Amino acid sequence: MAAPTGVVAHAGEGKLRRDVGFWGLMFISLGSIIGSGWLLGALTAAQVAGPASILSWVLAAVILIVLALIHAELGAAYPVAGGTARFPLFAFGSVTGFTAGWAAWLQAVAIAPIEVEASLSYLNSIAWVKDHLHLLNQGGLLTASGFFWGTLLMIVFTVINCVGVKFLSESNTVMVIWKTAVPLLTIGVLFFLTFHLSNFTAGGGFAPFGAHGVFAALPLGVVFALQGFEQCIQLAGEARDPQRDISRAVIVAVIIGTIIYIGLEVAFIGGLNPGNLVHGWTNPIGAGDFGPYATLALGVGAGWLAYILFADAFISPAGTGLIYVGTSARLSYALGRDRQLPQLLGKISFRGIPLWSILLAFVIGEIAFLPFPSWKSLVSVVTSATAVMYAYAPISLAALRKRDPNRHRPYKVPFPKVLAPVGFVAANMIIYWGNFDTTWRIAVAMIIGLVLFEITQALTPQVERSLQDWRAAWWVGPWLLGTLIIGYLGQDYGDPKTNIITALKIIPNWVDLLVVAAFSLVIFYWAVSLAMSSDKVAAAVEKEALELAVEPELRTA
Repeated sequence: MAAPTGVVAHAGEGKLRRDVGFWGLMFISLGSIIGSGWLLGALTAAQVAGPASILSWVLAAVILIVLALIHAELGAAYPVAGGTARFPLFAFGSVTGFTAGWAAWLQAVAIAPIEVEASLSYLNSIAWVKDHLHLLNQGGLLTASGFFWGTLLMIVFTVINCVGVKFLSESNTVMVIWKTAVPLLTIGVLFFLTFHLSNFTAGGGFAPFGAHGVFAALPLGVVFALQGFEQCIQLAGEARDPQRDISRAVIVAVIIGTIIYIGLEVAFIGGLNPGNLVHGWTNPIGAGDFGPYATLALGVGAGWLAYILFADAFISPAGTGLIYVGTSARLSYALGRDRQLPQLLGKISFRGIPLWSILLAFVIGEIAFLPFPSWKSLVSVVTSATAVMYAYAPISLAALRKRDPNRHRPYKVPFPKVLAPVGFVAANMIIYWGNFDTTWRIAVAMIIGLVLFEITQALTPQVERSLQDWRAAWWVGPWLLGTLIIGYLGQDYGDPKTNIITALKIIPNWVDLLVVAAFSLVIFYWAVSLAMSSDKVAAAVEKEALELAVEPELRTA
């Protein structure tokens, strides 16, 4: 695609290539949704909520479908690489854009190593692997051997991403077909060979831990499993026909993922041995260290399915890790291109890939292999960071509809004046349910990001510093601080085994949810009122199209 008239490409620099069609985009999002979450999410949710964990999946699905619809409109109307970082930038300027992009990058760059560790954890349950490779120590952390194999996987992901987005898309498509077929096969086998309706009222009834358990399950694996629909939006700058395909890809992927995950939870609970539930839901799968579904398969004599599950336990997380190396690179590329992080990250190679951003994702992945807490603890942090990222989208949608009303929108969210504030409230609920101990860590990470942003701005003299950017970002600080305070005064939804600082529980049950909702609505409408002027928004979008020279459909007609 030719550059717009008057735009001179940077010497020695390539541009993003639009090589990905609808199926590639849809499989990128679906492949992100189906990862280690399907292997571990059902067990974790059942331990916290019992049979009512089904409600956790339904609630998470409703929340994420609302957020997916919002992202679908934004992605189709503004088809740029690293979209979750760019939408707030268009609406609120560089400061807000950076905070959104930083939150998005934090969660994306951490997922690849999490998925790799999940792959290695499952492989380590195979006797030969455990005896000869010794991937994990007694505490469940990577050994030297585990670090070597994990590094090898990260190198493979990096090389595939460096070849180009088309090869990434094609490689992922093959994986996703497998990743979708195995969960569906597992659901069918468990329903056919072993299904106990009595399990849905065993161990203390349908909801042994009440509504508290339903909410607590969300950040401990449920939302983590269903998130990822936005990944095709991060690659929108490389989509062949983004205005037609982005919204369809997002919606189809989240619907398929929702159906699979709810079916898996129902099949898992029905497939449990009733004898393991006599004393509650602490250890519903009983003895065995083969993973939840493999243990159930072996228990009913379906050893062949267990072998398939062992293979999938490597393929599913590895496939998701492959995608997140690429999408996290697009986010750091967006931040580098907008001069919010070092400009080196925003450079494109002649192969049309953000090479330096991909290498950065590899380096951060290696650091994440250091002795960190369990999968469940890391998942809670990543889920909260994802919710922070998601929260920017509804506000950006409302602001851009107000300030950029003439933009061509191939897909439009139904009832936007309702769904946009509801989406923001929902994202804040996920943050709150993640518990204070997680929220304060996210807040510290955001402050570190702002320090890096200011250092980068100070060292980049060609950046135009605008007071209006800070004025449009006034709502971000009070939002994060208020969320932190409510989390500290509210109820404790975290895992007591991992929390260091717990909530004070001053705000009563149910009242706390009303407080979160009311606070969220105040921030939402205040933020929308602070959005950049229509001229500033148009200028930001036009600047994006001209600088990248690959997205003429962004330019105002």
